[in-house]
Amino acid sequence: MRTEIVFKGKGRLRARLKPKEITKGQALSLTEMLESEPFIKSAKVTPASGSILVLYRGDNEANVIKLIGSIKKSELADRELTPLMQSDERFKAAMERKLITRVITKLLVPMPIRKAFIAYRALKYIGKGVNCLVDMDMKVEMLDAASIGISLARGNFTTASSVMFLLSLSGMLEDYTKERAELALSEQLSLNISKVWLIGDDGEVSVPFDSIEVGDKVKVYAGNVIPFDAAVISGEGMVNQSTMTGESEPVHKADGDTVFAGTTLEEGNLTISVMSLASDSRLSKIISLIRDGEEQKSRIQGKAERIADSIVPYSFLGFGLIYGLTGNITKALSVLMVDFSCALKLSTPISVISAMREAAANGATVKGGRYLEEFAEADTMIFDKTGTLTNACPTVSEVVPFGNYEESYVLSTSACLEEHFPHSVAAAIVKKAELEGLTHEEEHAEVEYIAAHGIVTHYYGKRTVIGSAHFIFEDEGVPLSEENKRIIDEKSLGKSAVFLAIGGTLAGMIVIEDPIREEAKSIISQLRALGIKRICMLTGDAEPAAKRVAEELGLDMYISQVLPEHKSEFVQALKSNGHKAIMIGDGINDSPALAEADVSVAMSDGSDIAREVADITLSNDSLEGLVTLRRLSLLLNKRISSNFRFIAGFNSLLIGLGAVGVLQPQASALLHNGSTMLISARSMSRLIK
Repeated sequence: MRTEIVFKGKGRLRARLKPKEITKGQALSLTEMLESEPFIKSAKVTPASGSILVLYRGDNEANVIKLIGSIKKSELADRELTPLMQSDERFKAAMERKLITRVITKLLVPMPIRKAFIAYRALKYIGKGVNCLVDMDMKVEMLDAASIGISLARGNFTTASSVMFLLSLSGMLEDYTKERAELALSEQLSLNISKVWLIGDDGEVSVPFDSIEVGDKVKVYAGNVIPFDAAVISGEGMVNQSTMTGESEPVHKADGDTVFAGTTLEEGNLTISVMSLASDSRLSKIISLIRDGEEQKSRIQGKAERIADSIVPYSFLGFGLIYGLTGNITKALSVLMVDFSCALKLSTPISVISAMREAAANGATVKGGRYLEEFAEADTMIFDKTGTLTNACPTVSEVVPFGNYEESYVLSTSACLEEHFPHSVAAAIVKKAELEGLTHEEEHAEVEYIAAHGIVTHYYGKRTVIGSAHFIFEDEGVPLSEENKRIIDEKSLGKSAVFLAIGGTLAGMIVIEDPIREEAKSIISQLRALGIKRICMLTGDAEPAAKRVAEELGLDMYISQVLPEHKSEFVQALKSNGHKAIMIGDGINDSPALAEADVSVAMSDGSDIAREVADITLSNDSLEGLVTLRRLSLLLNKRISSNFRFIAGFNSLLIGLGAVGVLQPQASALLHNGSTMLISARSMSRLIK
């Protein structure tokens, strides 16, 4: 493809193709192709303009230019857009059609025909106002109907048309937002499994996921997602349940154990007996809890709408009083021509959109304005532990030698054995040895890996084993003195450990922990300063690990070994006691609580479900976004309140001047519209300077 480099900056480059040279599907392929390179952070391809924006790491400008220049159009598959992308495209097309239609109508359609069309369109809005009147429900729809109706009655068809145009845009945006949220939820909650290995009389057969029945035997291999809630009937393996239970390390599963749909088999192979189908799995129950929480949220009215609705009766009261006192319809109309709700409905969304863009620039994606408002009003913050307050990445915190062995020998020998197996704890040990500058030679015989237990080999002629306490002290029978047991209990409190034994003697212990995020303590302190009164932690981890984190961070309370439904119940209890709660999590197990909270936040590397259910997603792997969100939300609420005071004060002045005859309705409308534009422009400015 022939491209032109149009901008080069530090870590940022923009190239340009011919507009519409590639399709949207090809743009998707090109984006994925660019982002697959390790030196590229992100890429955005806009086929309509031909723009290719690339954010890259380090000093890789030349590599980016070379890569873009080497891509051929024939290499780009015309990918099918996802339902979410299709929804975006439909919305953009509908907006374009509406804007183009409005411009063409104004330019080409004669005024008499336009008036007839405007009057016809007005019937829908006037009908809504009449329905509200019949139901005695004083809402903004009545004021909209009155404004449109009176404008038509006075022959001001242009004003009526403009009001209806803005209202239709608002309706389109609301429908689009709802559709997109539903598509995102249904897409992300899918396990994305189409085939499974069914064990039958003829051995293993690949069959459709939907054909499986309760009681069928299914084989799951390392690296695959477990498709059903099931019982293990043979095999051993390590299952990553962190997204379901919050446990930071893989769990050993063997004959008789239960596994859950949506968890991942990291090591070993399992044969499972299906206990429940997808519709009845624990994952499905979590999804139900999520949807219940989402339905409750959908009934919450935005602050601007509530304020606008509350003003409606006073607008009609003012109209009636002025007409009753003066008998002058022109003066009375000044009240309705100055529409408080118009300024509120315009300035508030602009304030919110501006705040959402500012949040995005600071690493937080906010899915709706009301979540920023709720964030400002919250008094309680609830954290998950693993992956949220901690990094969910095992690290070696300490190496403890025993007997005559030295720390460096224990670590280098352990790394020599563990480097053959790519699980997270092994990687942590190997990385620690590299950081310490330790080297080791392959002096052992063939390494035998016993799934979920440990490693066995011969090192300089001695049987050498490394693994869990159960494997070393029970299976291998390595003796453990009371003094060594005391040291182990002391060093491993709230952490996990891997043990090395050589020649039947305990050589050392490697202590593994999930490190608390470096910024966590400072962030919690800043959140308290910004008005968060209670900070809690819920985790599926064991009591010692939970207690260690809670004490180190100075949390107000914590609960360990919590199931997903109990997390949701905890949030419900807080809300029933009058608290406004923010939930921060990263896993499937957090999702019910995320959905139940007044506002929820998902970490950037969290599960797909957590990120889609959450109201806010942090795009940076840091908790600092929480402080920014709190400041931003407080400033947003302050701006909305300030806008309200200005709108109420200025428009009341216009009404007063109109009522005494100083201003004619046309002048009132002009000043009202002008002030609305000014306050809207102010609402677009940055909140955090």
